Amino acid sequence: MNDTADRSDKSTGILLFSLGFLAFWANGDNYAAAPLLVSIAADLELEISRAALSVTSYMMTFGVFTLLFGPLGDRFGRGRIIKTAAFGTAIFSILGGLSFNFPSLLLFRGFNGAFGAGIFPVTMALIGERFSDEDRQGAIARVMGMMFLGGASATAIGGVIAQYGSWRGVYILYGVAELVLAIVVLMVVPSGNLSEKRGSFFSSYRTALQKPGLLAIVATIFFVGFAVFGSFSYAGHYVATLTGLSLIMVGLVVTAFGAGAVVASRVIPGLRRRLGRRFLIVAGLFGSSSLALLVFATVPVLMVIGFFGFGMAFVALQSTLIMAAQGQLPALRGTAMSLASFGMFVGGATGTVVNGMINNAFGPAMIYAPAAVFVLLTALIARRLTAS
Repeated sequence: MNDTADRSDKSTGILLFSLGFLAFWANGDNYAAAPLLVSIAADLELEISRAALSVTSYMMTFGVFTLLFGPLGDRFGRGRIIKTAAFGTAIFSILGGLSFNFPSLLLFRGFNGAFGAGIFPVTMALIGERFSDEDRQGAIARVMGMMFLGGASATAIGGVIAQYGSWRGVYILYGVAELVLAIVVLMVVPSGNLSEKRGSFFSSYRTALQKPGLLAIVATIFFVGFAVFGSFSYAGHYVATLTGLSLIMVGLVVTAFGAGAVVASRVIPGLRRRLGRRFLIVAGLFGSSSLALLVFATVPVLMVIGFFGFGMAFVALQSTLIMAAQGQLPALRGTAMSLASFGMFVGGATGTVVNGMINNAFGPAMIYAPAAVFVLLTALIARRLTAS
């Protein structure tokens, strides 16, 4: 009996480890583009604004295909979709580094984003399916922590390689790392069962949209995306403008967000048991205070503290909302996660536009003022929606 439990724990640990590191590299693949635009523009003889279309190409296909992969995972088995997406994003990341001109770069990054969209929502659905109610949030938080550590550290990783090598080396490195993880995932992630219900893509979403509770949670996740991605997009600019640090050091400061996300993933289960109904309120206050600190911070140490607390609060709030979204549609967890991811994506895109206006009018520090308000409001709404 104990041997069986030990084997189960070991296999669960390997599963989370593999999915967590896949999420680390796949999310970093996107954010690593930020320090590369100058190098891409110089190498391909482009203006910066044109080089930035390579980021747009990735994000547009990522957003569209996020809505596709969840229902496909529900129908054909979540493990099958994750494995396909892992190999696809690895191959097209490597091809991006081998681009021979700008149109080919746009094409390869577009396909990279499309396959990358199949990793996060379907992984969250797979974890929701395989873990008990007691262990689910901790497992979701652990993979999310690794995912956002990958995004936060990508600026530093990309900056180092671009400074001492080439922007092509960054995409090739991420692609090779993803390829290694794809092989591991192929061996350790179960493919899943084919659904007996052969409903269409549209019927899956029709079922989901008939759940008012799910729609309310997705709307709340939109505001999380607005506050988090909408402000995090400017994190490097914020640190560089206020401190004058090198790109590599800026990346290390911003990585504190990912470190906070990882730490939160470890302590959330215990804190949730200890705090009970106060958990989300405490998370909201902590996150709001951390963001407020970023508004007034003028030295790197305070910025590190602010980003660290921001990362902790984000994982606490988002893992709770993801668990609640899956609970609304347990038979179609992938579809629920696609909606949740799409809500966050649209929220992040909206926040990026609005925060660009705030940055131009008031400076980068003020970006974090509305984010502080949104995080606290989100915590209050999430507490009501989840009865937590």
